[in-house]
Amino acid sequence: MYKRKVIVFAALISVIVILTSALVIATTQITRTNLTQNNIAQALLNEHILVSGTSYRLFKQLTDELIFGKDANQAEVRNKSAIIDQSIAKIIQLEERQRKALGEEATQGSVEDTGALAELLDEIITEFRAVIAEQNRTQIQQRERIQRLLEVTIDNRFREAINAAVSRQSKVVASLNARIETLSQSILWYAILLALFTVPLVFIGFYWLLGVLYQPLNSIREGAEAIAQGNLNHRISRGFDAEFDSIAAAFNSMAEELSEQREKAQHSTRELEYQVSQRTAELTRANQLLQNNDTARKEFLADISHELRTPLSIIRGEAQVTLRQKHVSEQDYKNTLEEVLEQVLNLTRLVDDLLMIARAESGALRIVPQTVDMAELIGSTIDKVQSFSNSQPLALRTELADDLPLISCDPDRIAQVVMILLDNAINYAGEGVSVVIRCNRRGHALYLTVEDNGRGIDADILPFIFDRYFRAADARTGQGSGLGLAIAKAIVEAHKGSITATSAPEQGTRFTIELPTNGGASGNYSIG
Repeated sequence: MYKRKVIVFAALISVIVILTSALVIATTQITRTNLTQNNIAQALLNEHILVSGTSYRLFKQLTDELIFGKDANQAEVRNKSAIIDQSIAKIIQLEERQRKALGEEATQGSVEDTGALAELLDEIITEFRAVIAEQNRTQIQQRERIQRLLEVTIDNRFREAINAAVSRQSKVVASLNARIETLSQSILWYAILLALFTVPLVFIGFYWLLGVLYQPLNSIREGAEAIAQGNLNHRISRGFDAEFDSIAAAFNSMAEELSEQREKAQHSTRELEYQVSQRTAELTRANQLLQNNDTARKEFLADISHELRTPLSIIRGEAQVTLRQKHVSEQDYKNTLEEVLEQVLNLTRLVDDLLMIARAESGALRIVPQTVDMAELIGSTIDKVQSFSNSQPLALRTELADDLPLISCDPDRIAQVVMILLDNAINYAGEGVSVVIRCNRRGHALYLTVEDNGRGIDADILPFIFDRYFRAADARTGQGSGLGLAIAKAIVEAHKGSITATSAPEQGTRFTIELPTNGGASGNYSIG
């Protein structure tokens, strides 16, 4: 398995890193120890050289004191003595540290010889003081003692002692330097051997791991490129290690899912394009109807203006004619006033219709709810219509349910709706029209239908019959304002009801009014 192979390669690299780290740590520690000892030996060598130089300068000062007397510089003598004492103490301290680190065998005689050197220095200084203090000896005796001190004690014993100490520390320094050099060579060889072992091993392992990874990764890359180019039918071959095989299976599953989604998307796109084309056609037809309606509305406004001007012109003409006559009888005044009154009534009705529509659109239509018996309301309304249509016989019958409930509504407004629907049937249905008024209860609603058997309404104008100022071109009379059905709709909606129309050419038209039986008249329409 690929996971196991990666673990083996990682373990190999970890072993190499651990070995390299251990070598570096050990080398660093050994090097640090040798450098520390080398520094101690070098410091000891420097201190021995300092003691040697300072001692000879001290001996010269003491010799000058013998030659020139006690007036010589005693301060320098004391200073040099202090320096020598400090150096000896430091040498002893460093030698003890060196012995602890290197052992007694490597430092044999170092501490003891330093003690002997210190005693020898004290002996020489004491001898100088004794020679200086003996003034009673003869010059020959004093010269012999000084010669023996200089030649035997200083030149032989002191020089041998200090040279032995310097030589010993020089050997220690040389030994440590040789050890450091040997260690450096060993480290170099160890590093070369480690590199010769690890580099091929890492290279072989990397090449092996790369070979294991290349084929499945290359297959996945080719698959990804194929998917990116839109080839959703591409599939990755199986048979790799478990990890890559699961990736290949997931990739193939993804490709299948994408292929299915693309097919669904293409299908949805085609369906959407079809719906868009359908909606576009519908919008085109609706736009054409709106344009037609707008044209009709403009024509209607022109008609309304004409209708307003006509009665006003009649009123003005009648008044002018009557006023211009010199001799006007009472009957002429009466006729003029009757004509003016009729035209004023026509204007009043037209203005009332326009005002009602305006109030309905602004939510100010006045509704006065009362408890009403619908059977009685329909009967009284039919009587009024029959009385107004004596010149146009109307075949009218009713089908009223026996269990009609009392409802809360504005009786005058509902009667107005019924009259508008009947008037609409008279104006548009044609000669010999028969009208059926039905009323029944279903659930919590009262249904009132007005149905005729006339010419019907074309399907292209049926959606617009409740619009303001809409009037079909085939109306039997031109007296209507085109506001009737819009007024009827506004009244019904003010009662929280609805009005709909269904029609078919040459089969008649049916208007259906639905009113709630629980008092649905809206209180919002209380202004006006």
